[in-house]
Order: sequence, then C-alpha cells, then structure tokens
Amino acid sequence: MGSPHIEIYTKFGCGYCTRAKRLLESKGVSYEEFDVTFGGDRQKEMMERVPQARTVPQIFIDNMHVGGCDDLMDLDRTGKLDMLLGR
Repeated sequence: MGSPHIEIYTKFGCGYCTRAKRLLESKGVSYEEFDVTFGGDRQKEMMERVPQARTVPQIFIDNMHVGGCDDLMDLDRTGKLDMLLGR
C-alpha cells in the first residue's frame, strides 16, 4: 500500500492551517498545499469540491474530504487518522 495523497487548501497566516500541517508532518506524511489567500483558480477548485466550505484549511486524503483542522484533530484523537494514512 502506497502513501496516501493528501491535499490541503490554506491561506497565509492561518493558525488552523499551520496546526493541521504540523499534525500531518508529525505523522511523517507529505501533502500538497494549495494557497487560496488571493482567491483564483485554486479557490474556485476548492469551492467546487466542497461547496459549503467557508473556511480553511480544507483537507482531502485520497480525494476524500475529511474537513478542516478540528476534524483532522478529531480523527487523530479517535485513531481514525492513522487508519486513513495506512498505519
């Protein structure tokens, strides 16, 4: 089983984004980061993928939307994040 493909949409100066990235880094996984600070195509893409999204980060693991920072932390607390990461 290979490493999961992780995507995270972020904005500059976002503390929640930093927390989420630190958690992923502590798990030893890499991620693809898309900065949507100034809108543009990546923000449009994020809104197409998660129409109800109004905040960042928005996190995807293997194309499955897992939510934002609090959602990622909850997955970690319950042990489900490790399962999603193939551990």
